[in-house]
Amino acid sequence: MRQRNRRRDDQAEVNMTPMLDIVFILLIFFIVTATFLSEEGVDLRPPPECEGPQCPTTGPPPIVVQLDADDNVFVNGDRTDVERVLAAINRHRAEQPDSAVLLEVDDESSHGIVVRIWDDMGANGVPVSIQRARAQE
Repeated sequence: MRQRNRRRDDQAEVNMTPMLDIVFILLIFFIVTATFLSEEGVDLRPPPECEGPQCPTTGPPPIVVQLDADDNVFVNGDRTDVERVLAAINRHRAEQPDSAVLLEVDDESSHGIVVRIWDDMGANGVPVSIQRARAQE
């Protein structure tokens, strides 16, 4: 009987080149797409106070939207539902079209409601600024 010569040199090899090509393509894709992402923040710094004749004249008084710790919303002192804040502001802006919105927020209020009101104002072109509510003594 004839013995077969088995070669131990014939072992299966995994070709890594296609896998490395795919990894490099994915790496380039994620690097390129990550550079286009920009995070925007909300500037909470108040404008500098101005005194003297160089100061611009003040416009109409702002529409004050207050949000207390219990998530109650008030527009110029009138209690309003969160869904109806934009309608209430539009009523006030119909009387004084150049008035801005001042969002006065309590520290204990829900962040989601603040962002919802902020987004509604921004989507409708209403200028809005935000400040912390004064502490009740």
